[in-house]
Amino acid sequence: MEEIIQLDKELFLYLNNLGNSSWDGFWLFMTEKFYQIPLYLILLIFFYKHFGIRGTIITLITVALLITATDQLSNLFKNVLFMRPRPCRADGVAEFTRFIAERCGRHGYFSGHAASSMALAFFTGLSLQKHLKYIFPFMVVWSIIVSYSRIYVGVHYPGDVITGMAFGILLGTLAYKLHGVLVKKYGKVV
Repeated sequence: MEEIIQLDKELFLYLNNLGNSSWDGFWLFMTEKFYQIPLYLILLIFFYKHFGIRGTIITLITVALLITATDQLSNLFKNVLFMRPRPCRADGVAEFTRFIAERCGRHGYFSGHAASSMALAFFTGLSLQKHLKYIFPFMVVWSIIVSYSRIYVGVHYPGDVITGMAFGILLGTLAYKLHGVLVKKYGKVV
């Protein structure tokens, strides 16, 4: 296990130190959840167009549950089960980290950003792929970019991100199945 942790640290330092100031603005933009609101609004319009008002309400409830689940599961892993310091706080790593984030939380395993973005990518991609041909790959690429931003800004190891993405895939797929059942029973597909 120590070898895996050491490899994770080394891979983090390699990837994190690839950054340079000309790209910092882009990666800070991608890591900030607030800046993703226009994408969320566009997705909401697509859900309304293809699932109607009741389907959109079901979608909003499903997404709220999904994001709550990814955040709370991530917090449980970070602050109760593992309590692994983030790279920006870890001895032997922090001093070599290119840290550009606004803040550095205490614990990092696993990344809530990676989990919630991949969960949203799988949920929306699977839900809308019948109506929008390229939505699934677009959303997955978007999520990978958001997830990588956490390494770039210096707050997560690659293992934190990969684990978060794996949980996101699982929870996003479950939310897609739940959404399908609820829309079939209570919504109206347009």
